[in-house]
Amino acid sequence: MKVNTKLFGEIEIDDDKIITFDGGIVGFPDLKKFALMHDEEEDGEGQGLSFMVSLDEPAFAMPVVDPLVVKDSYNPVVEDDYLIPLGELKEDDMLVLVTVTVPHDITKMTVNLMAPFIVNASTRKAVQVILDEDDKYPVKYPIYEVLAKAKDEAIAKAKGE
Repeated sequence: MKVNTKLFGEIEIDDDKIITFDGGIVGFPDLKKFALMHDEEEDGEGQGLSFMVSLDEPAFAMPVVDPLVVKDSYNPVVEDDYLIPLGELKEDDMLVLVTVTVPHDITKMTVNLMAPFIVNASTRKAVQVILDEDDKYPVKYPIYEVLAKAKDEAIAKAKGE
């Protein structure tokens, strides 16, 4: 499948790379097919910023990140009923991502820990769940300082410090 995206230009997506949200995502119930794209300029040191690009509306892309990159204690409780659409889910096949909000002032960058995407890498089926643990996992969790510290540690490691 060829798609002309706003962020990545024209790309070709193999059918086995398409992630399907049968129920859509929060705020966009008609967007069901996505591709997970990685920033080629990423330094490869674990920042993990990727983009969920809609194949239904190629101008739509959301920055996402593995929540463990920004909060190593992230371990929400998700009811099994929410995971039924994913098919048989083995821990090794589970990919969890959260959306990143990047305002003009990047020091105010946040992630939404309350509404993670859970992807079964084996079936390429995905769901977005809304957690009941809102006091533990906020919608706007600040991450700028966490990412800056990780970048500094990666630079120091590369220099052998």
